Amino acid sequence: MATAVTPPRGMRDFLPADKATRERALGIIRGSFAAHGFDEIETPVMEDTARLHSGLGGDNEKLGFAVLKRGLAPADLTAAAEADDLLSLADLGLRFDLTVPLARFYASHRAELPAVFRSIQIAPVWRAERPQKGRYRQFVQCDIDIIGEAGPLAEIELITATAAALDNLGLTGCTVRINDRRILSTMLATWGVEASLTERALITLDKLDKIGVDGVVAELGDLGITTEGLADTLTGFAGLAWPDPADAPAWLDPAAYTDLLALRAALPGVPLEFDPTLVRGMGYYTGTIFEIAHPDLGYSLGGGGRYDGMIGRFLGTDVPACGFSIGFERIVDLLAGADDDASSAVVLVHEKDANPAALVALKTALVGQGLRVRLDKRTKNLKALLERAGAAGYGRFAFVTDDTDPADLVFKPLGD
Repeated sequence: MATAVTPPRGMRDFLPADKATRERALGIIRGSFAAHGFDEIETPVMEDTARLHSGLGGDNEKLGFAVLKRGLAPADLTAAAEADDLLSLADLGLRFDLTVPLARFYASHRAELPAVFRSIQIAPVWRAERPQKGRYRQFVQCDIDIIGEAGPLAEIELITATAAALDNLGLTGCTVRINDRRILSTMLATWGVEASLTERALITLDKLDKIGVDGVVAELGDLGITTEGLADTLTGFAGLAWPDPADAPAWLDPAAYTDLLALRAALPGVPLEFDPTLVRGMGYYTGTIFEIAHPDLGYSLGGGGRYDGMIGRFLGTDVPACGFSIGFERIVDLLAGADDDASSAVVLVHEKDANPAALVALKTALVGQGLRVRLDKRTKNLKALLERAGAAGYGRFAFVTDDTDPADLVFKPLGD
């Protein structure tokens, strides 16, 4: 039986054309973020297990890949399995997001960083997801974060830079849904939800677009939450825009909503949609939260929010922090493909007995002129050869011999 040669489940190979599209998109995102004053950092792909499972990563901690300690004996594995404590056998784990590593990075290098630090992290992360469309076990995240800025300037800069990146990528129709954790807390208190049930109630509320009003009311009822008029309140969310503060419902926290209105006024060029059902699953958020929505998709293209309490877990002193992450894998699927100038990428088609030294000398001369050059041996099926070159991003070709002078080359479009 032949050995399987596919990548591990939930992970992918990328052909040259796909890789070109991804690199082009990453370049645009990097350039957009850098233009707004963010500086790129890099952190290790692994962190200490204790740090990754310290409660900072929310539900994503359950999806982390653990790395076993070296030198373990079979008896160690048996004992840990019997105690249902396999995690104790690991001392490292692959990062499941970029926020926990950033918090550790800042705690390690705070003295070397500016008082307000604006970071870029663009790198792969790993989660033991159940693979499906749009969900992979290895994927790239594109994060920007501002640490040390307690005021609304952080949210304004993050949303502005992210909107600019989406615009530069050519993605149209995106909106930013926005809410505040304080509004959610006030809402649940108004409904009479006990503090011990807060997280479970938020998980249920987050399902509103999937299970509908009746489903949410039923699940909340199972938790003992039977507030009168709850169904009408949830139904009213569907058509809610930006309510007038003078007529605000009881569940709308006034201080938090005033802050959201101020952000809206400060971002006239960004389509902000107030969504009181926006939860964001990470428990470390403390204030504003936001997500990118696209009219053609039923899931978000990224999100983030304020997490003022996280870094204090490492330093012992709270440091204000806010971040925005683009879901790169979902965004790159919306791009039509690399649109680099294909005319500058050329194919030199040669006979099989051509002089290698002459071919490389010709290629080197053209590379010196700023062209991207590939050598291809002529085959019987020339059409298939040229089609493959076109799919890889090459735009022109020419037949060459040992005596071809670069000045005499006449290139033809690959479509001819």
